[in-house]
Amino acid sequence: MWRLPEPLLAISSGPHGGGLGVRHWALNATVPKDYARTDPDAHVAEIAADLGLRGPGTGLLTAVDVRDVVVAADGGVRSWVTTGIGAHPTWAAGPPAERLPSVGTINAVCVLPVRLADAAMVNAVATVAEAKAQALGEAGVPGTGTVTDAVVLLCPVNGPVEPYGGPRSVIGSALARTVHRAVHTGISWERAGTGTGVVTSNARPTTMPGDGEDRRWP
Repeated sequence: MWRLPEPLLAISSGPHGGGLGVRHWALNATVPKDYARTDPDAHVAEIAADLGLRGPGTGLLTAVDVRDVVVAADGGVRSWVTTGIGAHPTWAAGPPAERLPSVGTINAVCVLPVRLADAAMVNAVATVAEAKAQALGEAGVPGTGTVTDAVVLLCPVNGPVEPYGGPRSVIGSALARTVHRAVHTGISWERAGTGTGVVTSNARPTTMPGDGEDRRWP
């Protein structure tokens, strides 16, 4: 989880705290592979309350062990990604499915160093999806993601506004590289059945906090 030292502007597709707005915390929680609750919004709220989180926040759920998060940093952007492909990834433009594929989720929580315009935040979400799909394609995964992938982007509330978040913008390109590297690493871990929780970064490598500790920014 991330206890933000100060509220940040977020755009989130999470089941709790989704949409665009100021958030005080974020979390990515592991649930069982046979997870069957139909109220994930309320479930995330319960987890947050148990952790003592206060104020509006946003949360994601995954069957991936979140201790196997991959962290990548580039150009002031930091991305935490948990990658679970499952047995049946899906194509974005595939035919309608009669039932949901087996469990698999790619969740990304990304912190950006500067304030993005609202439109740029939306564009940055698309950049994350493009980088993820590129990594999956390069790894030979037959799909563009899973049906439950989710993303949280966080940036300062104030400061000079960056108008662009696409993959060739300064922030967007750094964001794309971090997500791309993290998904690549996550795929290799899932295939090998291993996870180390190490950081992959163009910046000086650091280690993740120990198990059970908060993931704090910065």
